[in-house]
Parts: sequence; structure tokens; C-alpha cells
Amino acid sequence: MKTEFAPSLLASDFSQLKDQIQLVKDADYLHLDVMDGVYVPNITFGPGIISSIRKHSQLPFDTHLMITKPERYIKNFADAGSDILTVHLEATDHIHRVIQLIKDQGIKAGVSLNPATPLDSLEYILPELDQVLIMTVNPGFGGQSYIPQMTEKIAKLNKIIETNNYDCKIEVDGGIKTYNLKEIIEAGADIIVAGSAIFGAADPIESLTEMRSIAADV
Repeated sequence: MKTEFAPSLLASDFSQLKDQIQLVKDADYLHLDVMDGVYVPNITFGPGIISSIRKHSQLPFDTHLMITKPERYIKNFADAGSDILTVHLEATDHIHRVIQLIKDQGIKAGVSLNPATPLDSLEYILPELDQVLIMTVNPGFGGQSYIPQMTEKIAKLNKIIETNNYDCKIEVDGGIKTYNLKEIIEAGADIIVAGSAIFGAADPIESLTEMRSIAADV
């Protein structure tokens, strides 16, 4: 399976959003990190920004909700133009209900796990998911360093998915650079989220091309 890339808009220049989005038009997704200042210690943007940039991109919007009780806002983010909504298992009391709410909007549903959250917690929801987002840093801020133990976590999840023949992709987010990309893909990552590695580079287009080249050799 071809490795897909989802540049994270969080690391872009927000004063030039339209132009920044065009720089990564050849990616597979646009990753949108939504933070509420409660679930994580940072605040980013909401449905209004997503709706305003929707007309400037043909990419699927991969929206990562780092918010408490995401069930309150599922329709808002779907209506804004999200194609995938990923919620944190730790942020809601009724994960099955939230996943159903997302699917009722006719879009894809994912669950994200923080670094310390065990894979066992996915056991009864995994068959319902389109993707699992493995956080390889603690969520809340960009530019953090990759937690090495997460490579084993990715590999274990990949084995579970393959053994049970689940139709579920593994997305990985946090501290991914050219020097550790190969090991992350080899462990089983299908979708790579990269923020500062792309938007923080002198040439984001060249950076995405380089990451694709590394992935093609795995």
C-alpha cells in the first residue's frame, strides 16, 4: 500500500493560509488540528476556519478533534467540510456513540490514542473505524520530539489489524522527520502527518517530495 501524507496546517503561516494550502496541493490529505484549550493546553481554530478554507483545497480534510466531549460538535465540523473526523478515545465517555454520530454525517471516522493509552482500549471499537491515529507525542503543541516507544505500538496495531482483516488505516502524528520516517512506515503506518517537517522547511514542496521518495523505497 502506498504511504499517504497529510501535512498539518497547524505548522503553517496562518497569515498566508490560502497560499500555504496551495503549497501542499499534491499531498493526500490536509490535516487540521482542532484544540479547545481544555482537553489539550492550546487553542487553535474551529469550524469557521475550516469552512473558509474549504474552497481553496481539493484535498480530503482530515480533521483531528483534540476537544472534550466531541459529540457536541460533530455536525458542525462535518458541515464545515471535514471528510474524516478523528476523536480522542480519552475525551468522551461513549466512544461508540460518537463514531456512529460521525458516520451518520456520511464521512469517515477515526479514533486517536495518546502515547500512554494502551491499544487494548480499542478492542471493541476497532472494527468500526476507518482509521486509528497514533499520537507519537503528547498532543497540544507542534514541534515536539518523537517518542521512540511508539514504533512498537504502531507495529502491534498493524499486526492486530492484519490478523483480523480490518479495513482500517494507521495514521501517525508527532515528531516525524526524514530521519525516522522509514522506521515508522516499516512498522505499519499508512498515513503520515507532518507539520513542521513540511511547513517549517525552507521549501515545503521539496520537503514533501523528499518524504515521498523515502516512503517509496520502503
